[in-house]
Amino acid sequence: MSSKKEIFRFIKFAFFSASAGLIQAVSFALLSEGFSLPYWVCYLTALTLSVVWNFTLNRKFTFHSANNIPVAMAKVAAFYVVFTPLSTWAGNTLTGLGWNDYLVLALSMLSNFILEFLYNKHVVFRGSIDTDAAARNAGNLHTKE
Repeated sequence: MSSKKEIFRFIKFAFFSASAGLIQAVSFALLSEGFSLPYWVCYLTALTLSVVWNFTLNRKFTFHSANNIPVAMAKVAAFYVVFTPLSTWAGNTLTGLGWNDYLVLALSMLSNFILEFLYNKHVVFRGSIDTDAAARNAGNLHTKE
């Protein structure tokens, strides 16, 4: 893969992740401020909404993957089986120590962004990047990474 193409792929991932982050932050704020729910309830709900959004957009527009959707989602779920309890525990612990909820959320979102890009590129979509019809029609024939 050309380095320009990979830089553009990362920029697209960052853009879609920012939109997912906006969904996460807004839904977190609505649940936290509007309903005064505990941090972990707000966080888990907001995280779930952002993950579904991010997976859908990045599969189609960033990685152009034609792989099996249930298999890809299972791989994403495996990531979150580890990330979610750790980040929920860390967030709950830090906010319990008096850290600002939104600072903790921002740190969690930043670590999620970095880890998820690497995991998507090297695990979820490995071997299927640029295999969908749009990539094939654009001349981006799949080559092994």
